[in-house]
Amino acid sequence: MKKYQIILASSLIFTLLFYNESIGVNLAIFALLLTGLICYFFQDRFTERTHLILVVTSVLSCLAFAWYGDFASFLALSMSVLFLQFKTQDKKLKIVQIFPLVFLNAFTTLGRVFMFSQWLPERKIHNNFAKKLVAYFIIPAIFLIVFFTAYSFGSSHFSSLLTDYTLDIDIVEVVLIGILGFYISFSFWNYWVPEVCYEKNELLNNDFSNIAEIKNQQTFSFLDLDFERKSGEVTLVLLNFMLLVFIITYNYEQFFEVVKNPNLSADTHERVNSVIFSIIMAVGLILF
Repeated sequence: MKKYQIILASSLIFTLLFYNESIGVNLAIFALLLTGLICYFFQDRFTERTHLILVVTSVLSCLAFAWYGDFASFLALSMSVLFLQFKTQDKKLKIVQIFPLVFLNAFTTLGRVFMFSQWLPERKIHNNFAKKLVAYFIIPAIFLIVFFTAYSFGSSHFSSLLTDYTLDIDIVEVVLIGILGFYISFSFWNYWVPEVCYEKNELLNNDFSNIAEIKNQQTFSFLDLDFERKSGEVTLVLLNFMLLVFIITYNYEQFFEVVKNPNLSADTHERVNSVIFSIIMAVGLILF
């Protein structure tokens, strides 16, 4: 199945699911269908255990959203399905790049959808039956409809064929939902990855490529590297010991010590701020 066919099928499914319906379970069903389409059409790309984990998390997050319907489960559903799609289509790229790509494609899709040569195949009709169908039926039918519409403005009998009955369909809602479904499907199946993402991808590797060029440098000119390392080890051991004492003292004061007229809220905020500030200092120390 071609990519444009998947886009159109997903758009149709989205329209059928959400016409005159609330989000609720339908969004979970749509996400499950997307997960199923990925697993079915791109199963040959499932070469790592990560793919299986993402499939399981996608299914579980869909079920969670169908049950709870809150923002947390919606976020889990969105991220799981997006991670699965990104890992399947561009497994060489680091998955963290999906965050700027989602933001970028939210805008680029509005223009890329009109670049038909990039996502629609250019075909010529070689079958005689298809040529006859287009030449003898489709083209005449189009002109017949156009002229019939024009004549209906000048004849009550012609116009009655169009106005004497009503369809129980909100055309505007169908069109809007269809456009939204096509926008989401196009962005999901035919997203754009700039070349700079591939060029800078190695910067996100777990291992540095220029590790041989990295050399430790002295922080203090009057100390050797060995003394600096030992000094850092001693400092970290003492700080961890102090942190342990602080945690014990904090829990005792918070939960066991009896204080007259306690202001629990203010004391709690003050101690939490102390912990946060100590974490910031610890990060600064490690970076130093």
